[in-house]
Amino acid sequence: MKSLCEEYVLTHSVEEALQILSAARGSARIVSGGSDILLELQQGSRPPVRTLVDVTEIEEMCVLEIRQAALFIGASVTLSRLVNSHIIKQHAQALSDAAVLMANPHVCNVATIGGNVAHALPAADGTISLLAHDAQAEVANVNGRRRVPLQALFKGPGESTLDPGLDLLVGFYLPLQQQGQASAFARRINPQGIALAILNMAVWLHRKADRIIDIRIAVGPSGPVPLRMQTAEKVFISQAPSPDVQARALDELLKEAHFRTSLHRATAEYRRHLAGVLLQEAFSMAWQRAA
Repeated sequence: MKSLCEEYVLTHSVEEALQILSAARGSARIVSGGSDILLELQQGSRPPVRTLVDVTEIEEMCVLEIRQAALFIGASVTLSRLVNSHIIKQHAQALSDAAVLMANPHVCNVATIGGNVAHALPAADGTISLLAHDAQAEVANVNGRRRVPLQALFKGPGESTLDPGLDLLVGFYLPLQQQGQASAFARRINPQGIALAILNMAVWLHRKADRIIDIRIAVGPSGPVPLRMQTAEKVFISQAPSPDVQARALDELLKEAHFRTSLHRATAEYRRHLAGVLLQEAFSMAWQRAA
């Protein structure tokens, strides 16, 4: 660890972590699972950091529970806990689906959902799933705490609106799942390339009999930041999920998303094709689960 930073501090409360960040005046960074930041520091793709502030033993950030009529997921909850949690399976199936796919078991034991979101990648599996679940993020700094829509955390590829020298991502609040509601996540990766998704999609929906009452669709990477396909969502509202409705929704999704060609992953044309495949896959699974 000495080769990656001058000082490594294990903190035990949100307040302690914030005090260290504030005193460091921009030279400290939060580390939780460390599966991203430590690798980047080793590879030299991230500027050197004087102090790493470990938040993995902050009890508040490791909580996974029903709180204030919502599902609260602490930012330091590991992917393996998400996979094995009955609360996640009950109230956030898309996140459970994604966590199973996000890494090998060894990485899942240390990688955290907060790290996945804070990294601000437009196709982060955890982020896309949380977006479909209408998650809100709790952010703390020395001036207090605030709760913001998840979408507000992103400003560009790998760029978060969080101030890394002042802000601490504490956790996420998700609405509890009610009768007739369900979600699902689907993705495709290049098995011979990097582990990032060629395309991923999460769908949350509320059905009543054979009608769609409400729906949220998140797709990544569909632009510089993680996005919901709000125009496509409107096509589904108050409709039965016929092939015609799904085709019209896909047309709107393809207008709304901005797929680009990546030399390491896929062409924009192939991503447009996959969008139809994943929409059918994720929607069908969520529809069946909601029954």
